[in-house]
Amino acid sequence: MKKVPLTPATERKVNNIRGFYIGKVKPFGTSAKVDCPKEHLGKTVYLVILNNDE
Repeated sequence: MKKVPLTPATERKVNNIRGFYIGKVKPFGTSAKVDCPKEHLGKTVYLVILNNDE
């Protein structure tokens, strides 16, 4: 799997948000994954990485 570069930002404004999930990134082989429902397959999503581990 290719490495996707992280776009540094301290704030992002996003319109038309349907909702959000809070979860943890879990190990998946030599990579990682974030779980979400199948209903979101094929949709555009944003993964926001927080500085603090709350």
